[in-house]
Amino acid sequence: MSDSHSTQNFETVAIHAGNTADPLTGAVVPPIYQVSTYKQDGVGGLRGGYEYSRSANPTRTALEENLAALEGGRRGLAFASGLAAEDCLLRTLLAPGDHVVIPNDAYGGTFRLFAKVVSRWGVEWSVADTSDPESVRAALTDRTKVIWVETPSNPLLGITDIAAVAQIAREAGARLVVDNTFASPYLQQPLALGADIVVHSMTKYMGGHSDVVGGALVVNDDALGEELAYHQNAMGAVAGPFDSWLVLRGIKTLAVRMDRHSENAGKVTEMLTRHARVTRVLYPGLPEHPGHEIAAKQMRAFGGMVSFQVEGGEEAAVEVCNRAKLFTLGESLGGVESLIEHPGRMTHASVAGSALEVPADLVRLSVGIESADDLVADLQQALG
Repeated sequence: MSDSHSTQNFETVAIHAGNTADPLTGAVVPPIYQVSTYKQDGVGGLRGGYEYSRSANPTRTALEENLAALEGGRRGLAFASGLAAEDCLLRTLLAPGDHVVIPNDAYGGTFRLFAKVVSRWGVEWSVADTSDPESVRAALTDRTKVIWVETPSNPLLGITDIAAVAQIAREAGARLVVDNTFASPYLQQPLALGADIVVHSMTKYMGGHSDVVGGALVVNDDALGEELAYHQNAMGAVAGPFDSWLVLRGIKTLAVRMDRHSENAGKVTEMLTRHARVTRVLYPGLPEHPGHEIAAKQMRAFGGMVSFQVEGGEEAAVEVCNRAKLFTLGESLGGVESLIEHPGRMTHASVAGSALEVPADLVRLSVGIESADDLVADLQQALG
């Protein structure tokens, strides 16, 4: 994070970092530089370092500076999607024969990347319950280069003690990667807890309005940042200028949105825990959640994601999803509108039959910022 933002509060940084007024017009919002190439002042005479927008674009630069400041990092990089960011990271960190530890409840797309793509070029992986540091330690080999963590996890809302696993990673000579998508940098800052790399799907809370797809990496190591930037350019899956502008716009309200998401999720959870048809509620804000104390220690609030299981099995869970009206049936998460989905048939279909298979009776909610009373009423009617 630059010195000018290091002492400022999050809400101020979110609005101002990278968002410099246009020097020509004074416009307070950075322009969308919808351009592919740039006039050079002679051969090799670049203006501001810009030559081609795959390598760098001023709108993307503004977003990348903002991302680094939000996570308290030294370098941020913006990509076309969260999985594009993950792919660039893995190809930078790993070589054939290396080993990775992944969570036993990882996002289905992340699992697919490891199981179907990365494994084809000789990288091995094994599964651990990352909520248990000793399970992580037991999964290590002498070839482990990366420990991958989601906290809270998708879709089971598991909590990992980032500081504890960071210590294990250091002892093993491995890098700790934390997918911070569910929490956002407003609720949790993994680099400050010892993580080496933070990953985001900016499609979710960072964008916040279900109108953009993007991904991000943030690191504290300058050399690693340069290496990632080289691969970002070489591989080319960069965030476009309009997508970068949309995420920058969304980030300005991230703090107030996350406060409301968390508040609404708490009220929804309170109803679900009392409902006769709900057999289990997964939310780190509940005192009975096994990761509650750790979440309370490393998060500002508990976020807007809630999962629950219903009596009657898979068909009953699907029926609840289909009966919801205010909760929109759809994949993704983190927008201002509330979403409901059946992970087993939708976002996590790729893990069916694996060690990461999710319960068939599971329903996942992305609780939006509508009236909490209306959201509760909709779930009550959906549950019947």
